[in-house]
Amino acid sequence: MTDALREGYVTSHTEHGITTIEFFHPQGNSLPGKLLSALGQEIHYAGTHDTKVVILRSGGNGAFCGGASFDELIAVKNEKEGMEFFLGFANVINAMRNCNKFIIGRIHGKCVGGGVGLAAAVDYAIAVKESEVRLSELSIGIGPFVVGPAIERKIGTSGFSQLSIDATLWRNADWAKHKGLFAEVHQSAQDMDEAVYRLAESLAHSNPEAIAEMKKMFWHGTENWDSLLKERAAISGRLILSDFTKNAIENFRRRIRK
Repeated sequence: MTDALREGYVTSHTEHGITTIEFFHPQGNSLPGKLLSALGQEIHYAGTHDTKVVILRSGGNGAFCGGASFDELIAVKNEKEGMEFFLGFANVINAMRNCNKFIIGRIHGKCVGGGVGLAAAVDYAIAVKESEVRLSELSIGIGPFVVGPAIERKIGTSGFSQLSIDATLWRNADWAKHKGLFAEVHQSAQDMDEAVYRLAESLAHSNPEAIAEMKKMFWHGTENWDSLLKERAAISGRLILSDFTKNAIENFRRRIRK
């Protein structure tokens, strides 16, 4: 395996007004701090340069996103380090919120934890039937504090609380579509891709000023998220230091490596 594949990557390319941003990590498309930073930068760049629409996708054929990197979580030594790690997710969500282009999510597989947050923060999520969702944070002693506002905004307090409280139960793609997390669910990856690019091409020929104004309208009421998500990151950064959480993460790592 090359270093790029071993350490993960974030790539971006633009063609015909459509910018495709892809992230990948060999551990279930989890997101260590380095990838979170790169992902936030690419989304910010797309929002400030000459493109019409953004597609967010991940590499491989497994999970869409496995959430936070457990290797980095277990290595956190103090509250400052913990908050800085979770600020990575906050910065990505805020970059998506502030991007004045519509972001289409290509959700090709399972979403866990922060991955559910990414799916909720895109403007239009197109998934396949295998795209189950789970907020597993409580099962390791923390909670979905940083991604919570994005998820609650999309599926409401009831749906968000259901996901958060039963942290070990997978919800299927139909549940996610019914709640409004996914806009479309397709039977195959080919059908999903056709839907993604049909919409992207349509938006690429739409009025960018109208799209920018619609984006502001859809995200109205989130203007305080720069400070709110920072506060939430501090909560997660404190909880990640508890003995309960350290032991839960270590036990989980042992199970998946057997």
